[in-house]
Amino acid sequence: MKLDPRHLEILAAIVDEGGLTEGAVRLGRSQPSVSRSLALLEERVGEPLFEKGKRPLRPTELGHALAHEGRMVLAAGASASSIVSAYASGKQGLIRLAGPPIFMDGVISPMLAAFQTRFPDIRIEQSYGYVPEALQNTRTGGLDIVIGPINPGAVPDDADFEELLPGRNVIACGALHPLAGRTSIRLSDIAEYPWIAPPPESPLYQDLRATLVSIGIHDIKVSFSGGSLASIINVLSQTSALTVLPQSVLDAQKREKQVYSLPVRINHPKRSLGILQLKSTRRRRSIERLTRFLKNECEMHLSSSAMKGANQVWRG
Repeated sequence: MKLDPRHLEILAAIVDEGGLTEGAVRLGRSQPSVSRSLALLEERVGEPLFEKGKRPLRPTELGHALAHEGRMVLAAGASASSIVSAYASGKQGLIRLAGPPIFMDGVISPMLAAFQTRFPDIRIEQSYGYVPEALQNTRTGGLDIVIGPINPGAVPDDADFEELLPGRNVIACGALHPLAGRTSIRLSDIAEYPWIAPPPESPLYQDLRATLVSIGIHDIKVSFSGGSLASIINVLSQTSALTVLPQSVLDAQKREKQVYSLPVRINHPKRSLGILQLKSTRRRRSIERLTRFLKNECEMHLSSSAMKGANQVWRG
């Protein structure tokens, strides 16, 4: 036998409130309509749901049992409404995103952790990928947004871009490196040391090459290449190697006191770290909330860090 869930809701309200009028008020309905629904339910089950002639209304055993089911229907409806409200307000949902390993691990992941502390019902599925391949993944429906470095003037026509951080690089060394803590550096001081090269497909790899050429180093020795940010930091902190890292990544590592930047002014890439989303993608509130959160975090990062003046003048 199939019963109308709305009739069960009405029965639960009548039982809990102690009368037809009171149940109608709770449900925001008229008393006659509630009475008709109750009559239809009794006709459907073929049994009385309240003891005849009892005032206030006293449910029968069957009335009690069906009222319990009605409460579950009411609770499910309230829960469903809460879920819809949470999705509509951007406090619940799924966000699939990807970005380059060095930026995701070094800058973005701590911000994502802080975001989920505030919005624990938003699920984030994060993967790794450089901007071209990750953006293609959004076109095939595999991702919602891409976080990565790109020249704002080279953003594809089908995508929108919101800047998080300007592109700034530094030459980095380990805390125990002979050059760490120096206030001035000469070309001859760094020419003898080996270098850590980012993965060849990384934009940072091109930055490394361009940086070294710009300061007059054409022949370098690469002692380590590829790997994750953690492996690069480990090698950097325990060897005499040097590398080029985004200033934002280095700032995030300051608390660990494992790596430092050298006082060398270098050319910065014509890229910014930001969020890419296809124009054709519906702007979900949860993604808008995450975008605002990341922008606020990055603004605080800029104002509290030494990024704006971190690179000092090259002294040759």
